[in-house]
Amino acid sequence: MEIFYFTLAAAILYVAADWILKRMETAAGKRFEKRSLIFFAILMTMAVTSFALIRTLTGQ
Repeated sequence: MEIFYFTLAAAILYVAADWILKRMETAAGKRFEKRSLIFFAILMTMAVTSFALIRTLTGQ
């Protein structure tokens, strides 16, 4: 069941990171030059946090 939680979280985090990046670009008024790097940083931060939370909640 844990693999299901990780997979679901990964899909949600991917969409959320894309949405956050688009909002940041809209606020800045331009597309970022290092868009992929910023996307990776957002996604990695959220993934590490949420995966640690999933492991805690599932008792691993």
